[in-house]
Amino acid sequence: MAAYFPPLTAREAALLAGVQPATIRDWRRRGLIEPTRGSTPHRPLYLAADVLEAVKAPKTTRGNQRATVAA
Repeated sequence: MAAYFPPLTAREAALLAGVQPATIRDWRRRGLIEPTRGSTPHRPLYLAADVLEAVKAPKTTRGNQRATVAA
């Protein structure tokens, strides 16, 4: 049976990912994560599994649009 984790706020998602909340918002703008169904535009909620997948996803830099491998 899979464990259930409640949806996370941007601050909680940032703590889980080890990044700043602004990074979570940036990942959302870039399409790496999407808010869960039922969250509001002013208070988006994210699934822990989605946040952890975004941590592993290749990222692009502003100066270099090619994907770089996250360490």
